[in-house]
Amino acid sequence: MSDKRDDIAFLSMTEAAALIRTGDLSPVTYVQSMLDRISSYDGQLDSFLRVLGESALEEAALAEQAVKAGAQLGPLHGIPFGLKDIVDAAGLPTTAHSQILAQEPPKAADARVAKHLRRAGGIFLGKTATHEFALGGPSFDLPWPPARNPWNRGRYPGGSSSGSGAAVAAGFVPMAIGTDTGGSVRNPATSCGIVGMKATYGRVSRQGVVPLSFSLDHVGPMTRTVADNALMLNAIAGHDRADPGSADVPVTDYTAQLDRGIKGLRLGVIRHFHERDLIAEPAMAKALDDALLVLEGLGAVVSEVETAPLVDFATTNRVILLSEAYAIHRKWLSERPEDYSASFLERVLPGAFLTSGDYVDAMRQRRKLTTGFNRTIQDLDAVICVSSMDAPFIIDDPDDMALKYPRQARAPFNLTGNPALAMPNGFNDDGLPLSMQIVAKNFDEAMIYRVAAAYEGATDWHNRRPPL
Repeated sequence: MSDKRDDIAFLSMTEAAALIRTGDLSPVTYVQSMLDRISSYDGQLDSFLRVLGESALEEAALAEQAVKAGAQLGPLHGIPFGLKDIVDAAGLPTTAHSQILAQEPPKAADARVAKHLRRAGGIFLGKTATHEFALGGPSFDLPWPPARNPWNRGRYPGGSSSGSGAAVAAGFVPMAIGTDTGGSVRNPATSCGIVGMKATYGRVSRQGVVPLSFSLDHVGPMTRTVADNALMLNAIAGHDRADPGSADVPVTDYTAQLDRGIKGLRLGVIRHFHERDLIAEPAMAKALDDALLVLEGLGAVVSEVETAPLVDFATTNRVILLSEAYAIHRKWLSERPEDYSASFLERVLPGAFLTSGDYVDAMRQRRKLTTGFNRTIQDLDAVICVSSMDAPFIIDDPDDMALKYPRQARAPFNLTGNPALAMPNGFNDDGLPLSMQIVAKNFDEAMIYRVAAAYEGATDWHNRRPPL
């Protein structure tokens, strides 16, 4: 028999927001249910670096008063959220899960995305764990332990937005902010069986977010359902002059097409990513095939498409990411190398050996790959492909991590900037989540949500709960 508090914690935020508006759910009760789950289970998962229970309950009480007073409510009124700890929150330090920033003073202001969530009525519940500066892997030589997967704590929850993914999947919070430079919103979404959107480059402001790679960084929403994800993107999308990469493109209502169905839509599938470029494990490949059958059964027209090989995207992304990351960390690496984790150093130091010529060549190749990809999908409504080639690996096995961490198909869409969403499409025999990606033309996130909502509505993967 399920605990009533657990049932409340696992409400979709769309459901919870509706109940709060009618007075049938107290924001205080809602927030307390999540704090209870965090208290009971996060000692096993370490998804949060800092939980703001007292202030969250105070905010929830104010949210409840607003409902009773008949005040105008935001779309996320009374809904708790978490922030990956490279995202600024007023009054708190931003550690980036690193000793480099551990003694930094509290921030004076929220990052832009945090401001947007608060203005929409969201309640800030706490800071979630990340990989060091959103680049290192699961590190055991830092003062804070790495987050673990709620489906199996011996498994990796995906990175670098690991805490956000684990917290959402575990019912600790219904929505969280992650960042994505080579797949770091979609990786934990994949590994934890939730929904993660990397919107078009420039669609969501990065102001107040610790940078990793200026030309590849994205900020994105992480939720348990497609409708929740669309609602969250509604709140955080928009032009911001404080972010040099921000796109001055009108924001649409990302929830508007969720119930339109997909009959007649033209969907491409990129099979060579997982059948030829890298060979996916059988369960992951079968889950994608089964998902395509569902989409065809809903009326979509599916055809296979060919892009550049996965290795071309991955290599180009890596050169750009490491060049820009090393430039950001060069001073600290010179002065305080001992304060970094071994995992971060192993990943970032190759950037020291890349030349300006390497970087320029990679940027030229990036343009070719981006142009080619967008030409390939110009007559399609969306494209489907795998996210990871494997289910989550063993978190404390460095050999397993070294083998499986690079086996993914997410980096191409950081490089091209196209919107890409990861969502669950099955579980393997060990009870670990499987996932796929849906990709579309620039600034057509609404189409991705339309396809994703249709698939989600025809399946029940999103209704499963981790065995906590």
